[in-house]
Amino acid sequence: MSEPDVVVLREGTEGLSMESYAETLRDRLPDREVALARTPAEERELVPRARVVTGITVEEAQIADADRLELFACTFAGTDHVPVEALTDRGVAVTNAGGIHAPGIAEQSIANMLVFARRLHEGWRRKSNAEWRHFQSHEFAGSTVTVIGLGSIGQHVVERLEGFDVETIGVRYTPSKGGPTDEVVGFEEDAIHDALARSDYVVVACPLNDLTRGLIGEAELATLPPHAVVVNAARGGIVDTDALVSALRSSGLRGAALDVTDPEPLPADHPLWDLENCLVTPHTGGHTPKHWDRLADIVADNVAALESGGDPADLRNLVAAPDGD
Repeated sequence: MSEPDVVVLREGTEGLSMESYAETLRDRLPDREVALARTPAEERELVPRARVVTGITVEEAQIADADRLELFACTFAGTDHVPVEALTDRGVAVTNAGGIHAPGIAEQSIANMLVFARRLHEGWRRKSNAEWRHFQSHEFAGSTVTVIGLGSIGQHVVERLEGFDVETIGVRYTPSKGGPTDEVVGFEEDAIHDALARSDYVVVACPLNDLTRGLIGEAELATLPPHAVVVNAARGGIVDTDALVSALRSSGLRGAALDVTDPEPLPADHPLWDLENCLVTPHTGGHTPKHWDRLADIVADNVAALESGGDPADLRNLVAAPDGD
């Protein structure tokens, strides 16, 4: 039996077929053997013989005898669940899927802002009641949009805001680096509160970590103007859920659009479901038919780089290089 160049693990992501992923990789790598491990037994057989393994995560026991393995390509942007240290100790590079979700998330974030600007959700409510009665809406142009986090998602949001005639404020860890927004500030409390006080819309697009957990809490929501809208396209834990519910109920905030929640999944009896000024989608912002195409492009580029003797430290979407690199 030949040795597989790439092994695709069986566990899917975001409801997408791993078989489709394997087929897309075969299109990108027609001269390489791409094997799909459909069962635990096949994973145990194939992973130790692979040069590249790609999936959500891989068990340490599976890589114990994987002497050919050079790369684990995680199909998630986050890799906290991946045994990164065990992989790099064995000389295996680790990459992620960061950036492939950004176009879809950016489009959905802007769509949510436009829904509130034009009050489309009120139109949908009246349609469900067969109620032909006019209502007032607003204009998005002239608004100030603060984007918290200027990574891949934040940058895609800002790029797509061009042409809408809005002012943009970006929040990033190192504001001296600048950015695509009209203004860039840091994560210091005073800087964020100053930005929030001037915001009509806030798009949360930063990673969840010790600095950002609970970043948008009671004090921050109180700083926002009552007509402001919060769009969370990042992680639920960045926004204090109880404080958000309170602000939405008391008209301290015009609205919120949440593609992520805390807790997640959102329990059926959670009050957020019943708030007409809160839009909820089940973490679908990054879903797009181009999901596997974008990820396969990254993996195929990295396979080519490894075969040409390139430095693993130069791999696309590198999370951790092998020890010694």
